[in-house]
Amino acid sequence: MSDISHLLEHIRDVPDFPKEGILFKDITPMFQNAEAFQAAVDMAAEPLMGEGIDVVLGVEARGFIIGAPIAYKLGAGFVLVRKAGKLPWEKTQATYELEYGTDTLEIHKDAVAPGDKVLIADDVLATGGTASACISLVESLGGSIHGFSFLIELAFLNGRDKLAPHPVRSLITYD
Repeated sequence: MSDISHLLEHIRDVPDFPKEGILFKDITPMFQNAEAFQAAVDMAAEPLMGEGIDVVLGVEARGFIIGAPIAYKLGAGFVLVRKAGKLPWEKTQATYELEYGTDTLEIHKDAVAPGDKVLIADDVLATGGTASACISLVESLGGSIHGFSFLIELAFLNGRDKLAPHPVRSLITYD
């Protein structure tokens, strides 16, 4: 099943979460439904088949859920990017701006080899802060960004602009 309308049926709107005035797009029902989850992974992976991606990088936490099966379908390795203090070995980090402050992401120093072609996968593209921090992490290790794959893009937040010139693929876009 490769119909975007089927995926839309499994996205729940949650008003005023995580704070008042925000309409949160909850994708957990999509993950709970086997057909919808498989379709989302297949649709995300299909345009990237045969592109020689070495590593899919999944961003904590829901990027793990979508990134790992995409890596499997592409025959690529899978790399975790985690919030500071959660990885056990030598790591490098990137700090990025939030609406009210900063946050830090980390990756193991041996997670991406120089020259690796990397796809960055996450559930939602909003402002682009997390994704742009991932660019810094990958490039600091000598990898090259092949592109981004998101389930949902909140286009009205202009996150895609921060990721240029890298290709961005989103299954569902909310204007």
